[in-house]
This record gives sequence, structure tokens and C-alpha cells, in this order.
Amino acid sequence: MIKEYLEVGKIVGTHGIKGECRVELWCDGGDFFSCFTTLYLDKDGKESISVKSRPHKNIALMKIKGIDNIDDAIPLVGKVLYINRDDCPLPEDVYFVQDIIGCEVRDINDGTVYGKVTDVLYTGANDVYEIKASDGKTYLMPKIDEIVKEINVYEEYILIEPMKGLFDED
Repeated sequence: MIKEYLEVGKIVGTHGIKGECRVELWCDGGDFFSCFTTLYLDKDGKESISVKSRPHKNIALMKIKGIDNIDDAIPLVGKVLYINRDDCPLPEDVYFVQDIIGCEVRDINDGTVYGKVTDVLYTGANDVYEIKASDGKTYLMPKIDEIVKEINVYEEYILIEPMKGLFDED
């Protein structure tokens, strides 16, 4: 199921005395996160906040409109931050990780179901999908064109042409 509001980070602390917050990023990085001026404090988009942020080392520093001192910022620590999917249109064949997780991985030739994607790992060269089979085994599959033939996040499946040894012990 495609979610309208997507998790992008979590407020993990305060920064300074003027109400800035430190944000642990769950997205592509501080530059991506800094593009948003409206974030949400709930997965339903009912509680919005106006923000200005900037990358800082491996986190982001965020200033929330109306939060002007450390005492106002402290109660926000631990809050998860969301974006509205409509605020971030993606190019064709690019997906949010949250949409990939949970997709069923199927053989394009015979329909064999290998399992579901449980995580996406970043290796630098290409993403790697962690797949959990119904028997509990975990497999790692590179997201390369030779293997991944179709991704349909709306119907929650990925069609693949498996390479020898990917899912078998041979």
C-alpha cells in the first residue's frame, strides 16, 4: 500500500539555545531533507510544521517556526518527521525505499515467489535488496538491470530474472 506521508527522520536532540533541533536522517541526506519547508509530526499529515534546515555532518539542523528557545524544542525530541509524497515527485523508475520494502519478489519466467523485500542496503555501486523467504532464509539481491526486470510498487511486486546461485545452493 502506497503511503501518502513518508518518514524522513527523527528529532534526536536540540542544538544551541535558540530552539534548533538535531535530526537523524532517514532519507538520501541533508541536502534532500533541506529542500522541504513543510514537514509533518504524524503519519496522517494532520500536524504540520514550517521548517528551515541545513545539513550538519551526518545529521540536519532544523529550525521550526514558532520554536524560539531550547525549552520549547525539548518536548519535540523523539518525534518522527514525515513528508508528503506529493511534495517530492520522483523521476520515472525511481522509488522511495518505503515503497520497495514489503514488495514480493517473483520470477519473471515461472512466477516462483522468492520472498519479500525487508530492507534496502546501499553499497555504492548499486542498491542491494534484502529478501526474506517464507522459510525464514534471508537472501541478498543486487538491484541491477540483469536481475530486476520490473518494479510495481502499486501492486507490491518485483519481477526478476534470477542469476544462478542467487536463491539456490548450487
